Amino acid sequence: MYKRLENLLTNEDDKTKKTLAVSGSANLARILGLKQAEVYNSSYPDCNLSNLNYEDNFFDFCVSDQVLEHVAENPYKAFEESIRVVKQGGYICHTTCFINPIHGGKNLDDYWRFTPKALALMSKSYNLKIVEVNGWGNQEVWPYIHMGFRGHKIPEDPDNPIYQLAMRNEHSWYIVTWILAQVQ
Repeated sequence: MYKRLENLLTNEDDKTKKTLAVSGSANLARILGLKQAEVYNSSYPDCNLSNLNYEDNFFDFCVSDQVLEHVAENPYKAFEESIRVVKQGGYICHTTCFINPIHGGKNLDDYWRFTPKALALMSKSYNLKIVEVNGWGNQEVWPYIHMGFRGHKIPEDPDNPIYQLAMRNEHSWYIVTWILAQVQ
């Protein structure tokens, strides 16, 4: 997922622009190529994606990395709020899990799952221009994940079996899904 999103917004990056990074999503902004834009880190519960405490059209970008599934309210409202705070011509990016164990933590529960088609449908409801909507996963990666290697870096060697496993994508076994869209 991060490889597909890497540097997609590099040409939009500028030190005069502002990024809302929801609940620890600043790394996603960097992956997208936003290295100069000022980052506003906002985390739950102070930052509720369904009721953002920011003015309309305040940001140039809004990113959330693995947050949408934790929204306790209507996910369409959360999606709409991310759009509301972004200027026309700006971008939203949401990544979320799909086939994953139910998870949560302190003040955080797990409510939703989104296919790429669901994320595209939400975007069309708000007249967004979709830049990238997709998913990644495969059935064989689960043993690797269950052995505790989920966060380990994938080797950049095409002959490495872990690299080969990471490059396999089965549309019926998405582990993560994402959307990058432009506000019109």
